[in-house]
Amino acid sequence: MPQESEAIADTEAHGPATYDLVISRVHVFDGRRTLAGLYDVAIDGGEIASVSAEPLRGRREVDAAEGWVMPGLIDTHIHFYDVRAVSDPDSMRAFEENELPGRLGLFLDHGVTTIKSVGDPTGGILETRAKIAEGTLRGPRLLATGCGITGRDGHPAATVFSDNPWARERFTGEVDSVQQIRDLVHHLADRKVDAIKLLSEGACAHSGGPKYLWQNPAFPDGVELERLPLDLLRAGIETGHERGLRVTVHTTQQAAAREAIEAGADGLEHGVTVEPLTDHSLIDLMLERGITYTPTLWIDDAHPDARGNLQKVAEAGVHIALGSDTFSGRGLFGANTLEEAELMVAAGMTPTQVLAAGTSGAARQCVRSDLGAVASGRRADLLVLNADPTADIGSLRDLSMVILNGELAVDKRWPRG
Repeated sequence: MPQESEAIADTEAHGPATYDLVISRVHVFDGRRTLAGLYDVAIDGGEIASVSAEPLRGRREVDAAEGWVMPGLIDTHIHFYDVRAVSDPDSMRAFEENELPGRLGLFLDHGVTTIKSVGDPTGGILETRAKIAEGTLRGPRLLATGCGITGRDGHPAATVFSDNPWARERFTGEVDSVQQIRDLVHHLADRKVDAIKLLSEGACAHSGGPKYLWQNPAFPDGVELERLPLDLLRAGIETGHERGLRVTVHTTQQAAAREAIEAGADGLEHGVTVEPLTDHSLIDLMLERGITYTPTLWIDDAHPDARGNLQKVAEAGVHIALGSDTFSGRGLFGANTLEEAELMVAAGMTPTQVLAAGTSGAARQCVRSDLGAVASGRRADLLVLNADPTADIGSLRDLSMVILNGELAVDKRWPRG
């Protein structure tokens, strides 16, 4: 493969340059819409400096041949550590040394420049985040909630980790009192997590809610669960907000979704999947509260109502964020994110709506106004595509270049040796 100096034309000898890098003559999807005409996109340092209809000069220039530029994809719901392989300190270390770097690279190879982990071991995922941020580990921008918070013997503690007690203590935070959930949220906030994730359906028993049989294709045995007690749910959300953190809640039923929103949640992970969404007032409540709905069809498409429910909330104008729920053992990291986008289109969303969900909508969910847009002052996380993704979502697979934080991260314009 050519070196970067060969891959990007060096114009330094042709006169003074204004910008570090210019991608010239491209169509632009800016995170919300397609801009009319062709543009030059200029980068200085790690930021987008200009999006101009007039030609720009740079010390380095890329002729994109009238391809497409869009923000890097953001997957807001992933599980990074291998829940089957990690069961003691030695296997944890082996995963981090042998598997972790390659999996991070897979996201970049597929155009995913930001990932949000929503239930990995707190210490491990925050250390990985720090290594990426300091440049000692190559990977996409990583946001993390740390462990997911659930009730005592709730999901995923009593389901995914039922036979893995070592991982159960690290991937999940089990609580059975208001004080415990407040203390855990404060602990996570002190460790500088990016958000809080609570799991509603998967907690200690409480009256008044329908039974729910948790089932997952990767774990064939169903486990009967009940919702997180309302006082714990409220306390977790309130404490997260006190610490300035966005709080999203894992739900699958209408009743649980309503309870989470009324308790103050900012978003729904999965949303409504196991039954048809028939409560139109619930959709109105989502709109009123500015809720973000993350459909995770990559895992939930097996439920016959998941696609129709997504179509209903999208048509109503609810905020949608792309999140695949990708985890080890199925598919391929990064490729699963692209499959999620294609499933969202199959559910009735337009390619433009899905692209927005994977860029500006996902940035909104992550409270990262510096991401998800092709505009001056935003982070230079960009994809260069060979075809129009607003016409065919499959064009996300026709990737030419990935730019992360202003630097060329992936170049597919030449065959690899």
